[in-house]
Amino acid sequence: MNYENLRYELDGTVGTLTLNVPAKLNAHGRKMREELLHFWRARQNDEGSCRVIIFTGAGRAFCAGADLDELGDSARSPEEMYRATDEMSEVVFLMRRAPQPVIGAIRGWAAGGGFCLALAADMRVVDPSARFLPSFINIGLSGGDMMSSFYLPRQVRLGIANGYLLTGDVMDSQAAYRYGFANYLVAPEELMTRARAIAGKMITKSVLGLRMTKETINQNISASLEQAIYLENRNQVLCLGSPRIINPFRGEE
Repeated sequence: MNYENLRYELDGTVGTLTLNVPAKLNAHGRKMREELLHFWRARQNDEGSCRVIIFTGAGRAFCAGADLDELGDSARSPEEMYRATDEMSEVVFLMRRAPQPVIGAIRGWAAGGGFCLALAADMRVVDPSARFLPSFINIGLSGGDMMSSFYLPRQVRLGIANGYLLTGDVMDSQAAYRYGFANYLVAPEELMTRARAIAGKMITKSVLGLRMTKETINQNISASLEQAIYLENRNQVLCLGSPRIINPFRGEE
């Protein structure tokens, strides 16, 4: 599929997905939602050719949320609005379900739905311009949308998550790094370099090992200790049966 609102590049086994409507700060409209759904559905069994995904935005923002031209369309029916919300929630779900680790490389605004896309990444690298805004509560909606009420309290402490979801305040790059929401805070010119360096480390691991690790983390977010142990044991047996087992000490005296 040729994308209009996205750009996808594959360098070896590292894919870079770029939201590519910079004139609108990469706001998501109908066409972008359609393309994001197509892209993430195609990645579900694509870990052989694409093993890690770097997710970023063109221009000076990651994603400013919903396209205001569509959001302000009073002619939209409740069915249309529900479908748009459901589509973006599916995008987040597909990102979490994808076997590839997703590294968010984020500059500028990640607001509303853009905040939730950033939240769905497995890791985040940000530069000082990054601004995270769960804006739903500010426009008369529920503060929990697109799984933000599930994932944000699991990324930062509950009280911190409550504060942002209930007030709609902005989390700047320094706060994001201090709370552990951002894994790395780097200079603007280092953003993609650091993201690629992290991806470079990941592609030295086994394909199955990466997939099983992400699945285990996703499942064990809300599992009991006993369930976590069973899942970890199962995954280790599957990985031990894989043809690629790595000896980390090989070559050492």
